[in-house]
Amino acid sequence: MHHTALERIHEGMKVFDVTNHEIGTVDWVKLSDEDPATPEAEIAEASEVEREEDHSLMADLARAFRDDELPDVIRERMLREGFIRMDAQGLFARDRYVLPDQIAAVSENGVMLNVSKDELVKRP
Repeated sequence: MHHTALERIHEGMKVFDVTNHEIGTVDWVKLSDEDPATPEAEIAEASEVEREEDHSLMADLARAFRDDELPDVIRERMLREGFIRMDAQGLFARDRYVLPDQIAAVSENGVMLNVSKDELVKRP
């Protein structure tokens, strides 16, 4: 369910918290790395481009979380399960990351979360 929810989300969609208050818009979607249709053997033969993209994503995440002291466990979970980066509303608001299990529903109106904005991981 979570994986398909991420696949239905695109940049620019509105994001609503658990109280149905609009808290931002989707800035970026990172799909899960766990693909049951892809055997381990194929991963070993990934193209250089894919490897570079993964590497740059890891570097981006490392930079994003450097100041937050985000535990590796969370970072690894985000890379494995996928996530959304949300452009938060408000002049001084920092972007936030939404994990798949924080998504309650996806509709044409936007992404509904099952948590409040304060429960989301902040981008430094």
